This record gives sequence, structure tokens and C-alpha cells, in this order.
Amino acid sequence: MLDHILKYYHTLKYLKWIQIRYQLWYRLTSIIPFFNNFKKQKIQIAKANDLVFDGFISSPTTWYGDDQYQFLNIRHQFENGVDWNYSAHGKLWTYNLNYFDFLEQAHISKFEGLALIYSFIGNEKNIKDGMESFPISLRMIFWTKFLIKNKIKDDQIEHSMYHQLQRLLSKPEYHLMGNHLLENGFGLLFGGVFFKDKKMLAQADEIITKQLREQILLDGAHFELSPMYHQIMLYRILDSINLLQNNPNASTSDLLKTLQAQASLMLGWMKNITFTSGDMPCINDSTNGIAPKVKTLFDYAKHLQIDINQKPLSDSGYRIFSNEKIEVLMDVGKIGPDYIPGHAHSDTFNFILQYRNAPFIVDTGISTYEKNERRNLERSTASHNTVMIDEKEQSEIWGGFRVGRRAKVSIIEETKSTISATHDGYKKIGCQHQRTFSLKENQFQIDDLITGGGACVAFIHFHPDVKVVLENQKIIGTFGEIEFDGSEVISLENYLFAEGFNQTKKALKVKVTFKNNLHTNINFL
Repeated sequence: MLDHILKYYHTLKYLKWIQIRYQLWYRLTSIIPFFNNFKKQKIQIAKANDLVFDGFISSPTTWYGDDQYQFLNIRHQFENGVDWNYSAHGKLWTYNLNYFDFLEQAHISKFEGLALIYSFIGNEKNIKDGMESFPISLRMIFWTKFLIKNKIKDDQIEHSMYHQLQRLLSKPEYHLMGNHLLENGFGLLFGGVFFKDKKMLAQADEIITKQLREQILLDGAHFELSPMYHQIMLYRILDSINLLQNNPNASTSDLLKTLQAQASLMLGWMKNITFTSGDMPCINDSTNGIAPKVKTLFDYAKHLQIDINQKPLSDSGYRIFSNEKIEVLMDVGKIGPDYIPGHAHSDTFNFILQYRNAPFIVDTGISTYEKNERRNLERSTASHNTVMIDEKEQSEIWGGFRVGRRAKVSIIEETKSTISATHDGYKKIGCQHQRTFSLKENQFQIDDLITGGGACVAFIHFHPDVKVVLENQKIIGTFGEIEFDGSEVISLENYLFAEGFNQTKKALKVKVTFKNNLHTNINFL
């Protein structure tokens, strides 16, 4: 009971007062029906022919006609029309159904898109998850772009949009903050431009300007430290630049300048951590097939004439060492923003490595956002290339998107090819972990020092395409060999690598038990 109370305490103490205040307010007002008088107002709408959006990115295929959809690698056929509340595949699948990003598929026609919008509007009064602020925000972006592209003027759609935007105005996600609140701002921006609505534009300007100032770190990273969400937020910013550049009377020039500057900085961070192969690292809550690809975003930015502002990696906590054969990304920073660590993992001192432009040592990835055992496992210390002590988590991940106690990192020394740091994630059991990474021409070294005792286990997870064997206390493969000095027991085991949502593949991992010191040499041919 006491542990349960402490877990809540160490989770809630980091929240901002605004999150608590809005959480209480929204819970109270959730029992009150939403009313508005927008039908009595004169809705000012920019004519479709007056607005311009230079469509650049096409969405991947998720709608296959005949009420058949595929999200998160799960395909579903509706038999009697779309059930916009369909929840059998989890809330994130329902959310995706309600985003309407399939309107940007290359092959969808004007009339097919309209039919899907009319279907939604016809069921609007009964829709639940899809009428939350987050899906409304995205839907307003995709509906607006679709209407502009196809020069559509439709009273029924416009009244539905205005109704949804009024809901969004009344309930921005200050209780969640982070990417959710930023998406609210982007949704209001697109709605404000479409309706020439000063209130929407003012709210959008306030949210976007303030949140970008807070959410984009000095080295250009999005502060939730997920490359996938970094790409998604960059995509929204580029779309917003597109909208404002093509419709200069829609908003103030200050917002456009802010968007351009932040996009430039985010492009620089993305360039810094993208591997030579073109792969963006999948760390924290990141996986393939969700965000636009790195090359697509760079091409889009070039199309919009956005320069790349490349700063050295710093407060994001990520570092990269590389030479002609080896590229290593290391995590020596905090797990994420204190008040919103929902997409963070217990992965301090994790690393991933590419050898000869191919994945070699990997993060185990994510396959679900459902609050279940798989979600907990994928966020756990044991699912990352780091050290676990006494079977305890470095950071207390729980509840799918919550974190209680969390590890804090102090960097001891840093050069171009070596970095040494400590973290206090095990201070509750009287231990401290110091790890040093070093890259040489054909060798990557990891030195672990544990003070305070404890049963220690180091993990290394290989990509499914990597085949290795354990011989004479060494890991042997076509790449070379891995040696462990200070090990007690070395074992090679299977694990499930997450290739994407709801997609896993068997791969190999090595577990190394040791006492206080472990020196790992990865020797490449």
C-alpha cells in the first residue's frame, strides 16, 4: 500500500499546476453536455478558391475502399458502414480512424473523400473518442487541406468543422501538454485560416509560439525525446509554414517567422542523429511507418526554402560517435520532460549501433500503446542496452504512460570519441551506475562501474538479421566478436523485436551478469 502511494507521489509531484487545474476542471465539465450558439453566428469562411495549400506529402495507404481500413498494421473491414467508435483494436486504432489523414492518399478522389466526411458528420452526435480534442485537431488539418485542394464549398461540412473547432477552443489539452497541446494549436491555426476567425488565430498563435519555445530544445530536439514525435511535429510545422506562406493575410508575420526558425533548428537535429543509411533511430516511443520519412521532410523543407540550422547535440542527451564502419547513438540525458514523460522509457545509458550502414545493436522498439504487460516490457530497463541492478527499474515506468522515480544523469567527461556519465536511478537501493562509451577505429568499448553492490545484468539486443553464437564466453558473428571482461555468466537468448505497431519478430539478445565492473569490447573486422 505504501509503495503504491509513493509511486503516485513521485509521479504527480512533477506535474505543473496548470495540468492539475485543467485535469480537475475537465473531469468536472465532462458530465455537462457541450452547447454552443455557433449556428446563430455569422460564420465567415474564406472561399475555397481564395485559399492555397501547396500539397507536398501524400499519406501512406490506410483506406482501401469499401469501408476497409488499416492502421497500426491491423486491417479491418466494416460490414454496415464505418463505425467511428470501433474500439476492438484499441484506442489508438480508433484515434487513427478519426484523424482522416487518409484524405491525403494519392489515389483518393474528391467524391470518395466527401463520402467519408459525410459519413462522419452523419454520426457526429454519437462519436466519442473521435470528438476528443486531439483527433479534432488533426481532423481539422486534414479536412482543411482536402477542401482547399478540391475547391470545395459545402455548408454542411463547414458547420460541422466550426462546431468541432468550438469544442477544441473550449478544451485545449493543458492537462496533457506536450505534443497534444501543440497539435491543438495547429488544428486551431488551420481552422482559423479557413474561417478567418480572429479568436481561433489568436489562440493558435499563443499556443504554438509558447509551446515551441518550451518544447524545442537548444540543440533542436523535440523535448519528448522521441525521434518519431520529432518528425511528426516537424511535419505539422512545415504544413503550417506552407499554409501561412501561401495565405499571407491569414495571420501575423511573427508566427510565420517563429515557425520557420524552429523548423530550421529541428531539421538540424534530425540531420545530426539520422544514420548514414537514412534511418532515424527508433528510441523511446518511436517506430517505423507512422511519421513521414526523413528524406521526405528534408525535401519538403527545401521546397519551402527552409534552411538547416545544425547545432551540436547537447541538451537532448543524445550523442553520436561514428567512423567509416560504425555509427553509435548513445543516451546520456534525462528520460524526457519532467511533467510529461509519457513517451519515455527506462533506458538511461542505452545505445544503438549501425555497422556498415545496417542495424546491428538495436532498441527493442514498441509494438503497442495499450496499457498491458507488453507495453510495460517494452518500456522497461531490461528491454534496452543498459544495466539493470537487483531486477529494479532505473526509472519507475508504470500505467502505460507514467513514470514515478526517474534517473538523473551527470556527465563526467566528454570528448569527440569518449563520454563518461553517472546516473542515480538506483539510489533507492544504495547503488550508482557509471558508464563510459569509447569508439576506436574497429572497436566500440563500454565500461560499467557499479558502486554500492547489487546483482547486475547488462543487456545487448541484436537486430533480427544479425546472427551470432556464444563460444568460449564470447559472442561471435560475421561482424567480429564481443568480449566481456568481468562477467560471471553470459547467456544468449531470444526476444521479440518490435518492427512496428502489432508487429514483432524473433531476435537474439545477450545477458551478462557481473558484480561491480564490466568491460565490454565490441571488435569489428
